[in-house]
Amino acid sequence: MQSAPDRHEYPAHWEADVVLRDGGTARIRPITVDDAERLVSFYEQVSDESKYYRFFAPYPRLSAKDVHRFTHHDFVDRVGLAATVGGEFIATVRYDRIGADGMAATAPADEAEVAFLVQDAHQGRGVASALLEHIAAVARERDIRRFAAEVLPANNKMIKVFTDAGYTQKRSFEDGVVRLEFDLEPTERSLAVQRAREQRAEAHSVRRLLVPGSVAVIGTGRAPGGVGRSVLGNLREAGFTGDLYAVNKAFPEDLKELDGVPAHRSVRDIDGHVDLAVVAVPADHVPEVVTECGEHGVQGLVVLAAGYAESGPDGRERQRELVRHARAYGMRIIGPNAFGVINTSPQVRLNASLAPQMPRPGRIGLFAQSGAIGVALLSRLHRRGGGVTGVTGVSTFVSSGNRADVSGNDVLQYWYDDPDTDVALMYLESIGNPRKFTRLARRTAAAKPLVVVQGAGSAPQGHAVRATRLPHATVSVLLRQAGVIRVDTITELVDAGLLLARQPLPRGPRVGILGNSESLGLLTYDACLSEGLRPQPPLDLTTEASAEDFHAALAHALADEACDAVVVTAIPAIGEASPGDAELAQALRSAAAAGPAKPVLVVHVELGGLAAALSAATSTAPRARTATPDTAAAEDGATRTGTTTPGTTEPGTATGMPPAPTARAAAPGAPEGAHLIPAYPAAERAVRALAEAVKYAQWRREAADPGKVPEHEDIDEKGAAVLIGRLLARGQGLTLGTDETCELLGRYGIAVRRSIPAPAPDEAVRAAAALGYPVALKATAPHLRHRADLGGVRLDLADEEQLRRAYSELTELFGAPQELRPVVQAMAPRGVDTVVRAVIDPAAGAVLSFGLAGAASQLLGDMAHRLVPVTDRDAGSLVRSIRTAPLLFGWRGSTPVDTPALEELLLRVSRLVDDHPEVVAVTLEPVVVAPHGLSVLGASVRLAPPPARDDLGPRTLPAY
Repeated sequence: MQSAPDRHEYPAHWEADVVLRDGGTARIRPITVDDAERLVSFYEQVSDESKYYRFFAPYPRLSAKDVHRFTHHDFVDRVGLAATVGGEFIATVRYDRIGADGMAATAPADEAEVAFLVQDAHQGRGVASALLEHIAAVARERDIRRFAAEVLPANNKMIKVFTDAGYTQKRSFEDGVVRLEFDLEPTERSLAVQRAREQRAEAHSVRRLLVPGSVAVIGTGRAPGGVGRSVLGNLREAGFTGDLYAVNKAFPEDLKELDGVPAHRSVRDIDGHVDLAVVAVPADHVPEVVTECGEHGVQGLVVLAAGYAESGPDGRERQRELVRHARAYGMRIIGPNAFGVINTSPQVRLNASLAPQMPRPGRIGLFAQSGAIGVALLSRLHRRGGGVTGVTGVSTFVSSGNRADVSGNDVLQYWYDDPDTDVALMYLESIGNPRKFTRLARRTAAAKPLVVVQGAGSAPQGHAVRATRLPHATVSVLLRQAGVIRVDTITELVDAGLLLARQPLPRGPRVGILGNSESLGLLTYDACLSEGLRPQPPLDLTTEASAEDFHAALAHALADEACDAVVVTAIPAIGEASPGDAELAQALRSAAAAGPAKPVLVVHVELGGLAAALSAATSTAPRARTATPDTAAAEDGATRTGTTTPGTTEPGTATGMPPAPTARAAAPGAPEGAHLIPAYPAAERAVRALAEAVKYAQWRREAADPGKVPEHEDIDEKGAAVLIGRLLARGQGLTLGTDETCELLGRYGIAVRRSIPAPAPDEAVRAAAALGYPVALKATAPHLRHRADLGGVRLDLADEEQLRRAYSELTELFGAPQELRPVVQAMAPRGVDTVVRAVIDPAAGAVLSFGLAGAASQLLGDMAHRLVPVTDRDAGSLVRSIRTAPLLFGWRGSTPVDTPALEELLLRVSRLVDDHPEVVAVTLEPVVVAPHGLSVLGASVRLAPPPARDDLGPRTLPAY
């Protein structure tokens, strides 16, 4: 609440939750007059040394005048922000606008002095760096372009905060004080610094949840059964290496242990530190638990309770309050309505989930929002062997439920530099922030494969999702451009994941095929053609082939320079010379080991033992599985991996997931360091997985040289900004008129052919005389615009007689001129009609689209899309991505058109929307691309005020 002299209302949009360097959270908000007591209390907890560094003199306490000054702001020339935890200040920052003389000033002065104070207990957590990002964003919003700070030379920590931020700086030393001046315009380095800090902080916040030193299960029932008791049992059976506590306020006071685990009535009663709390109490009791955990210093929560946003409006508000409550104490949440988390590392062995069995340890990271899908994925990975370099299974598993706080983006940040994860598999029912996800996915995919199943349609109840205007298929295309391996089903997710985890990436699309079945080989060959691969003719070894024959054929194929990958097909053979499963697996593995640079896949038919033997390695023995062949085939299309008698039940396998091995044993016949070869029950599945690997490998090669955004000397960025500001002063959003559109596009070197309205035949004649014959006459009414197929366009009108006749025909067919809105335009050179569009999608960000003009392309949805900013390589691939691209390159003897000119146009449009977020939509239609040059015949531009914060702004968590 600000006093009367203050010039602006409280800027609520400056409030933000941030993740700090150590993974904890803090809330950043403006300081108001109501914060006087908090400010005094905060200052009392700051050391004398920190006070000295702030005020350059001993300053034991704040005077009443100081408190008034530091809590009364106008939010324009004087701004103060505070970082809070538990509602109390832990750090502050303020700026005061100054003039050239260094005294207090108002706009248009564009410089401000900035100063920080961080409580000693919270120094080193990255609080000052986060505050600098936010105060800089606030200053830019208030037209401040430069900060100045005076720092004592001994205050190395604060000097480092400024110098490490990445802004363009000047540094001087005068009167015993270091003076730093730096521009606030984001630079490539400042953005890189910000992104690196974001990654480290968010990864650390997830690490605190996945690698806890102690866990408390809150809501552990006294009787067997129930959610809390089950999770406690799962943690015990997994062999969790840290401290474990059972908590229930209904425990008798004399109860000290439960199942050998220390028992307490409250988290407050635990003497030791608690890193992670698994909350298994009803939703109505969760707020009390959160308060207790926050006051005890718990670092993170896994909330299993349901009854939140998935249950309706009341539950959604309960979920918002849960997140706000937890973040106030610096805690992050997985859930609510979560299934839990798993970490198979021998140093952790965490199964804080409802999965009754610990998955086999491995190097596949797994994320699922739905618990049911998570169980299915764990089961399939376990059943298929999921081995990587001799170890089978997953590294970490997160089921986020309603993902009110921790999301797939956070887990991606953790997996990016997690040395225990080689492949990331994600089942996403919704993407809350596609713009950030795409950015993180691009960086992650450059280091390790990322395979995603993305749900279509509306988001599940309980998921906060930004509205998008883009079709689901377009979002999928944009994800693929970011390096995401996009698949449609969880079966394909597992198929691709196992190949990428076990085998090297193929260097190209050339596929060798060999096996003991001609029919299966031909089926594989056809599948390769369907997936866009280049298969070699299958090599039929006949059904009499021995293990040595397979070994020799595979070794020869892997040595062939014209082959990038090999698919081995195998069917059961009859006869004494036929190889056994273990013998064939050994032969294939030894041949693959001799050619480790190329991937090998096996398509097997009813060879259960072979599938198990191929997955075997020196450190993991295959376990018997309790399923009949029919059940296994129904569930995963896979064959049995053991010799359990059908119909029998192995202990602990009621869920369909076999028990994890208690000790690692050498697999029979598996050589040390052997490659694990993935086996598939159908050729189509193997080839589809291989095709995804080929496309991903190609993306990796291209990502190493993504191209550049060219600089065009004739672009007038500042002039365009002035024009946009002047136009937006008229209102919140507007579609520009013809002259304004041409002027704005002209600032970026995009010329639009002039068109002159012709409300009457005589005016059409005068327009044609001004433009010069031949001309075109077009109806621009909304129902006829860009619809030449309806007859609303007349071309190549060579003289006045033809023009008047055409005008008469149009009015007879479609109505009066005021309905047609006819215009006259000079004829452009003949070519191919195309359309270029750019939109700012609220979820995905700026997207550039290209296609051929006309109803056929619209009906087929033949448009290609790229995220802005577009590089020269992106522009080239965009032009070539549409199915009708051959029409641009001389299809059936036609003259090729000027695609370099088209690519330059795409780059200029990309620059326009990237430089000016106020440009929310651009349409150029048609763009006639001739053999030499192009002509933009129609254009429209829409402007709107830019969002206050976007993905380029300071680090923030999603608002609640």
